[in-house]
Amino acid sequence: MVHLAHGTIGSSASHDQGSRLVRIHHGLQDVIAHYEPQGISLEKVFFARNPQSALKLGQARGVALLAAAEKRIAIHEYSSAEIKLAVVGYGQATKEQVQKMIASLLHLSGKIPGDAADALAAAICYLHQSDFHARIMGALPAAGRELRR
Repeated sequence: MVHLAHGTIGSSASHDQGSRLVRIHHGLQDVIAHYEPQGISLEKVFFARNPQSALKLGQARGVALLAAAEKRIAIHEYSSAEIKLAVVGYGQATKEQVQKMIASLLHLSGKIPGDAADALAAAICYLHQSDFHARIMGALPAAGRELRR
């Protein structure tokens, strides 16, 4: 596993929601064009106490799904617990524990911003899941592989 880059796509709270979503979409298009990913990993929707926050998160996720779909990039979604389990080994890990483990796994120094750590954690979860799946498929006889696809 090699760390290439991390960051966030910022938008100003002073802009209207539509402008913010356009900014996110263009930012994701730029990242996709630069890195040409084979897959995109997202955290599944969770129950939010604040309906407005949940709506805005859903809209941002929709933009991310659109950006991936435009380039026919596979989308992989994981629950928060699945991501934490893959990264920390404990599905109820705190944000701080996830940030520390991300820094350790990727040999990064300094504090990683929370949103960037969440994105890196989702990517690591995908890598762990795909590696595990590949190992299982490689261990099955050819006939078994055909049945399980």
